[in-house]
Amino acid sequence: MARPHVIILGNMAKPGVGQQIDDLLPWFEQRVDVLGVQRADEPCVDDCEKSDLCIVFGGDGTLLYAARTLAHTHVPLLGVNMGKLGFLAEFTVAEMQQHLDTILTGEVKPTERMMLNVHVAGCEHEPFTATAVNDIAIHAGAPFRMIDLNVEQDGGTISRYLGDGLVIATPTGSTAYNMSVGGPIMEPTLDAVAITPVAPHTLALRPIVVRSDQTIHITAVKVNPGSTVIIDGQATTGLCEGDTVDIRRSETPALIISHPGRSFFRTLTDKLQWGRSPHHGGDAT
Repeated sequence: MARPHVIILGNMAKPGVGQQIDDLLPWFEQRVDVLGVQRADEPCVDDCEKSDLCIVFGGDGTLLYAARTLAHTHVPLLGVNMGKLGFLAEFTVAEMQQHLDTILTGEVKPTERMMLNVHVAGCEHEPFTATAVNDIAIHAGAPFRMIDLNVEQDGGTISRYLGDGLVIATPTGSTAYNMSVGGPIMEPTLDAVAITPVAPHTLALRPIVVRSDQTIHITAVKVNPGSTVIIDGQATTGLCEGDTVDIRRSETPALIISHPGRSFFRTLTDKLQWGRSPHHGGDAT
């Protein structure tokens, strides 16, 4: 029986990541065929497409980058947390070692995480395209005056948003920037998108959740010279008046291995203190 093929990606800029991978290589090689060890920010095409699993050492940002880069390969991602929060990169090194065999045999299935394709066009710059795992954020930018964004979905107007910006988040990204600006938490396998205003000019503008199978079309009615579209907090492009931002559900989901011993709501409690009593320090349940 052929041994599973594994590719290892690491955020080598994080202290200890390279050494940790080196220390684990003999353990890996007893169990799998390691097709390669690469920096997470380097292209990974041929080897990744042949892999049964990609193990990502870093933090949530590293896993987001890997998910966007490798989505076309349909290879599941297992995130080993070498950072602080570890909300998406759920496994410690010890937990990865404990569960790797059941992951490779298929007993632990990856979850499909919806991604969004974004296309920015118009004005004076080249069209910009990207894929988002977490969110697309539109920031007012310098000189930080209020901006005006018209948002439609498949030809029907949702609202005009006046304020500091807007966050369009996937369920996976609902617990990231979206949550920080008051948006709703969504169960990660839902087929929906959250639209959350940032410091809206009126209290009547509240976050909403819309279906994901229709295009969200945003027109920059009035923006600042420094207004920016930001993808997953990592990729950016400028935005000027008259630009359009089209957001569609990607045909290809990210495949992410979730911790088999920890539910989404347990992760919320453990990582974000969601539902925990402020008085007793215990679970609300």
